[in-house]
Amino acid sequence: MLAGRDEFPLWDGRVENPAPGPTLDGWIALLEEQMEALGVSRVVLVHSIFYGTDNAVTKEALARLGTRARGVGLLPTGVDGPVIDRFQGWGMDAVRLNYVHGGVLTWEGAQAMAPLLADRGMHIQMLCHADQHMDGIADEVRALPCPIVFDHLAWPSAGLNPAGHGIDTLCELMAEGHAWVKLSGLYRLTNAPYTDTDALVAKLIAANPARCLWGSDWPHIMLNGAQMPRGADLLDAFDRVVPDDATRRQILCENPVKIYHFA
Repeated sequence: MLAGRDEFPLWDGRVENPAPGPTLDGWIALLEEQMEALGVSRVVLVHSIFYGTDNAVTKEALARLGTRARGVGLLPTGVDGPVIDRFQGWGMDAVRLNYVHGGVLTWEGAQAMAPLLADRGMHIQMLCHADQHMDGIADEVRALPCPIVFDHLAWPSAGLNPAGHGIDTLCELMAEGHAWVKLSGLYRLTNAPYTDTDALVAKLIAANPARCLWGSDWPHIMLNGAQMPRGADLLDAFDRVVPDDATRRQILCENPVKIYHFA
C-alpha cells in the first residue's frame, strides 16, 4: 500500500521514490476498484520497502480495510517477542525477507525469528531466486518451525523452464509441506498474456495445490522495465492453467484462510 508523499515518511535507504500519486484514501479507493473488478473480497497487503521498517502506512490501511485485509510487514533482525506481538496486533501475519536485494532482515535473522513467529501462528514471506538459492537453503527451510511462502514463483532468474535449476527442489519442499509458493509477479518474468509461465505454474500446482497462493502484486511498483500489467490478464493467466473449479477455489479461497487467518 502507498500513500501521499507527505502522509508517511519514506525510508532513507530506498533505491527509488514512488511515483506521485493520491493520498492513502485515494489508494484504498483504487484498491477497492481493483477488488471489485476482479471479484475479490479479501486482500493481503504487503508492506513496501519504500517505507522501511516503519509499518505505519500498512498498519493504517489494515485498520481502514478491517476484516477484509491481512498484512505482511517488515521487521529487522533481532526483534523480540513483544515487538512481534505489537506487529501482529496490527493485522500482520508474516514478515517479509528479500534475499535477492537484501534489506533490514537477513536469512539468518529470519531463522532466529522463526520460533517466535511459529508460537504466534505467523510465517515468513521470502523473495529469492530459485535457480540461485533454493538448493542451498532447502535443508534450512525444512528445519523452520513456521511456514515460509516463496514470492513470485520463487522468481527464477535463469528463465521459466519448469525443469530449471532449483525448481525440483522447490517442488519437493512443497510436496513435503515445508514451503508455500505465491503464483504472482508473472509480469516481472514475461509479457502478457504470460503463456511463457504456464508450464512452470502448472508444475508448482501439481507439486501441491494446498501450498499455492495467488496474488496480483497490485499496485505494481518498482517495475524495473517490466510492462505495467492488467489485473484481469493476470487472473486470466491463472484460470488458463487451473481450469477446474475445485483447485481454483482451493488456491484462491481456502489456502489464504489457512495461512492468513481470515475470519
